[in-house]
Amino acid sequence: MSVPADRVIITAALTGILANRDQCPYLPYTAAEIGEEARRAYEAGAAAVHIHGREPTSGGPTWEAADYVAIRDEVRKRSPIILNFSTGGFNMAVESEREKKARLAYLWKSRPEMAALNMGSMNYAKYSTSRKAFVFDMVFPNPFGDILLAAEAMREGGVKPELECFDLGHVANAEPLITMGALKRPLQYSFILGVLGGAPPSAETLATMARCLQPTDTWELIGIGKGQWRLLGGALALGGNVRVGLEDNFYLDAAGTEMAKGNGPLVEKAARMARDIGRTPMSPDEARAALSLPQVW
Repeated sequence: MSVPADRVIITAALTGILANRDQCPYLPYTAAEIGEEARRAYEAGAAAVHIHGREPTSGGPTWEAADYVAIRDEVRKRSPIILNFSTGGFNMAVESEREKKARLAYLWKSRPEMAALNMGSMNYAKYSTSRKAFVFDMVFPNPFGDILLAAEAMREGGVKPELECFDLGHVANAEPLITMGALKRPLQYSFILGVLGGAPPSAETLATMARCLQPTDTWELIGIGKGQWRLLGGALALGGNVRVGLEDNFYLDAAGTEMAKGNGPLVEKAARMARDIGRTPMSPDEARAALSLPQVW
């Protein structure tokens, strides 16, 4: 089932993996804090939440299944929202297949309804025009072997992959995996724009990526940084779904002067923008039907 033209699925990315409370004091770290942010996002109009596990004390990334189970339980006791757990970075700083599989065990132990599957490697950077220097500069590795490991863990847990694509080539990377049986249509794609090293952040890019999909597939826009709201407007006009949240952008205004006091206000703005052009946010159960959840392998 595809999303009707007058409806939209809003996802809230609650935590991220890189941002910290020195940058934004409203970021949730503990399972209870994440559960509360998920509730606020749901009440503001989100149908799904995307979550990176955080170590409760330091706020650093965690791969411990117990942490993800705790997050799942805290979210589910507060709202019926769809749970989407990240796998981003599971293969960084480890080399053996055994270590990578151990990091992915939380997927089949916690069994979220969806999980992010990064679809390719890329340079991943942020450039400061005022400093004329890179704020950070790294390589984000996702070879096909690692993509298959993550897809296998999702299959074992009955989890639907959310295909995160930073470039047009990442969209095409799904095709051999479909042939191999590692992915199964209908697919859910996320087009991530605004990261230096990925595709140019424009409505033209969005339209080109969306044209590559099958009619039964669904897609959402993930806009990173201050340009998010302009991209979100383009996605809404093109019929796509949208993601907002503190992982992607702290600010309610395009100039970056008004910091959101949590994920709820960001969802409220996205829902208002959608309604202004005649698109009503879906409930979690409506979104489950549109996204073909639960996943059938």
